[in-house]
Amino acid sequence: MSVSKQPLPVMHPVAGLRLGTTCAGIKQEGRRDVVLMALDEGAQVAAVFTRNAFCAAPVHICCSHLAQAAPRYLLTNTGNANAGTGEQGMRDGLSCCEAVARAAGCATEAVLPFSTGVIGEPLPVEKIVAAVPAAFEALTEDGWHEAAHGILTTDTVPKGASVQVEIAGKTVTVTGIAKGSGMIRPDMATMLAYVATDAEVAQPVLQTCLAQAVNRSFNRITVDGDTSTNDACLLMATGRSALKIGQPRGEAFEALCAAVNEVCESLAQAIVRDGEGATKLITVEVQGGRDTDECLQVAYAIAHSPLVKTAFFAADPNWGRILAVVGRAGLAALDIDAVQLFLDEVCIVRDGGRAPEYTEEAGQAVMDRDEINVCVVLGRGEACERVWTCDLSYDYVRINAEYRT
Repeated sequence: MSVSKQPLPVMHPVAGLRLGTTCAGIKQEGRRDVVLMALDEGAQVAAVFTRNAFCAAPVHICCSHLAQAAPRYLLTNTGNANAGTGEQGMRDGLSCCEAVARAAGCATEAVLPFSTGVIGEPLPVEKIVAAVPAAFEALTEDGWHEAAHGILTTDTVPKGASVQVEIAGKTVTVTGIAKGSGMIRPDMATMLAYVATDAEVAQPVLQTCLAQAVNRSFNRITVDGDTSTNDACLLMATGRSALKIGQPRGEAFEALCAAVNEVCESLAQAIVRDGEGATKLITVEVQGGRDTDECLQVAYAIAHSPLVKTAFFAADPNWGRILAVVGRAGLAALDIDAVQLFLDEVCIVRDGGRAPEYTEEAGQAVMDRDEINVCVVLGRGEACERVWTCDLSYDYVRINAEYRT
């Protein structure tokens, strides 16, 4: 049984942004593997990237181009990460940007490249460049569904979210897509995520909005504890609605941030639901910590434990594994008598031992569910944090063992 995966919702177009998807045959003929996004002039872009020291060539190029020009085009290829490819990888990434720039009549620096797939293999530049004209021909504001499919690698389903909200009497759209199912502990965002709004937002304000959203969503998920070399998350504002936001404060700013947060959280959870071989979505909530850092320290220790994750896969209420992780998470002066542990509504641990009312049957009933909440109450402060993860199944090993074959 696999965890419930949500189909793509209605994807509201964002005026001022067009998307075109095509097949370049990078790894498989006929598979959608190149996506082009075209922004109207005057659009603003905010971005965050992987913290992996071995970041891929496209990440280096994006950072350089963002410092030089306003982005007009985003080019994404799947099937090849262009990571671990040295100077040749930089030249190859730039060649793809140049092909888009020639077709669009814009500066090369106005093109941002993104790649995802196998690390350490040369980028098939000729195939990508040859696909650029078809990507331009496919550009449409209604291209979100095709693009959501075109950025996938080991994902089993496309991931999208879209909301329309009223802010200061004006209708504002926020729509986004993401990909990722393995090598997921972002440390900034997910492997690839693109979110757009038609609001007019000053670039520094947009960056603040993105940072807040990422920290509450993509930076709170983990499938396997690995951070990709290619992670990137972008928030684009086309300025085509009547809403204008020039400062990172006020009701309009907070309302826009709430809409962006909603979209990012939905995408983040979709990634965990689609974790390679995942059968359960697990929310790990830690309450009563002294500060955010120690809550996350405990939450991630639980979310990354192979023993805990395999117990969830087996639907085995072996709560001792969770308790052991809390104890070895490294909190100074932890009072174990103050710790409480819950699986959904079932209290398992209280006052330093098993709760008197707990039964194996109650624990089993929770473990048989597709979505489970693990709540740890530390009893030493007011801080609270949560992360989302999944179980560890046979298929995770199979998928990653066979990834290049």
